[in-house]
Amino acid sequence: MADSVPVRCPTCRRENAFTPPTFPCACGAPLTLPVLRGGVPVEILHRTWESSWVEVRCDSCGRQDQWPAPESGCVCGTVVRIPVVPVPTPPPPALPAPGSVAARTSALSPAAPPLLRPAFRPVTIRTARDCVTAAAQYLKWLGFTDVVRAQERTACGVDLRGPGVVAQVDPTTRSTNLREIECVWLNGLNESAIAVFFSLAGYSRDARARADELHLPLFVMDLTGTPQPVNDPADELIRVGAG
Repeated sequence: MADSVPVRCPTCRRENAFTPPTFPCACGAPLTLPVLRGGVPVEILHRTWESSWVEVRCDSCGRQDQWPAPESGCVCGTVVRIPVVPVPTPPPPALPAPGSVAARTSALSPAAPPLLRPAFRPVTIRTARDCVTAAAQYLKWLGFTDVVRAQERTACGVDLRGPGVVAQVDPTTRSTNLREIECVWLNGLNESAIAVFFSLAGYSRDARARADELHLPLFVMDLTGTPQPVNDPADELIRVGAG
């Protein structure tokens, strides 16, 4: 268990003991948020998605992820956000000396070619099950392997899972709402996986805005079974694939 640290309330000046939370990293190692000792806690007056997450690097595997920002409440009713140790910025790579072998090799090396794929073969959509099948085929086309249909659709709404990816498919004739976007994103966060959404009828305005904030790829599907990107994260996913 992590050691507690003293946190002074900025309102009543009372000193409270706070124990940093520990989360499981994708590598399996426990990751305790590195609270910045001596850092000044900030009272939370207004919550935003951006300020509710912090970037932390795992000491075991070096993976860099976002985690819920640590918060502490005081008996006076004040809630504060506790600063964590910032992730150090890596130094820029050293340039090879002019005229060296490395410099000549670098100058002659061609740019990396774009990711090439065969044409996607769509699955005609006649039923809700066809929607899920088409989405699974598309994820495989993007490079995600072993994508399978969830055995039982939970309240969280995950329809497809694979190594490094979770996806939800909305085959209804209504626009996908904000809650469904947040649910699949949280599933992706919990599994340290990319979350993707496929919708047959498109997205509500607030759902689209939240997906952009969360960098969650959105696709809309037509009856031919061909997903089309809706936002920039979806375009990026098509460009780089599963990585």
